[in-house]
Amino acid sequence: MKEVLRYVFDRKRAYNRLPLFEWMRDEQLTPRQRLAFYPCMAHFIMSFGDLNKFVLREERPGDSFQDMVNAHTAEDDHHWPWYLEDFTKLGFDAEMRGTDWMNFLWGEETKQNRILLARLTSLIKVTNSLERLVVIEAIEETGNVLFSTMLPLAIAVEQEIGQQLRYCGPFHFELESGHAVGADHRALVSVKLDENARARCRWMIDEVYSAFEGWTHELLRYAQAHPLSERSQNQAELSSATWRVGTRVQVEQLDELGEKRKSG
Repeated sequence: MKEVLRYVFDRKRAYNRLPLFEWMRDEQLTPRQRLAFYPCMAHFIMSFGDLNKFVLREERPGDSFQDMVNAHTAEDDHHWPWYLEDFTKLGFDAEMRGTDWMNFLWGEETKQNRILLARLTSLIKVTNSLERLVVIEAIEETGNVLFSTMLPLAIAVEQEIGQQLRYCGPFHFELESGHAVGADHRALVSVKLDENARARCRWMIDEVYSAFEGWTHELLRYAQAHPLSERSQNQAELSSATWRVGTRVQVEQLDELGEKRKSG
């Protein structure tokens, strides 16, 4: 298994050099401009909780690896309200409304979001519990690249608008950095795999990174085709002073639910 985990990180290094992340590091653009892709990832981010609840999670009594998978999914299935919270604070509510958003989310411009979810679901359905942990490892490392690259941009925007960006910024990044799967490494490295099992795990890792790579290209195309509008920037400034009370209440309620789930 050590070899498999090394392969995850080998693929991560290449993933980190993809055009989206190089573009996000371009200091000739403002931090807000480098977050212009944010609306484009809505479909996948909003579906990720369901992937954890209904695809990764299963009840398999006596299966310690599946127990580890389930513990991980309980940590990851309730982050989407933070995405919505930051969506408002960043001013993207001004871009479209109602049926325009639905046309966008299920349209040609965001098809890789939907393909990514379908590919991950198809892959997970043919895994055993140990292989699911490997898939989770790969997914987590793609997320680490995104969130670590987004972090300094979010911090700069937080200082600008005077509000916390819980999805983009340190709040979420620190939770992800302390994820349960990191603690599971010690258990995983002791697992012995034969060459066939290692080859199968490498194939699954390749599938995860390939699916996410197509997604990053779509996010970059969107950001370049839809640079941050003045209207969005004005809306972000307004929302920094008048963030929706109803949204805040909903998010706090969901946070409390998540804490109860963890303590239960």
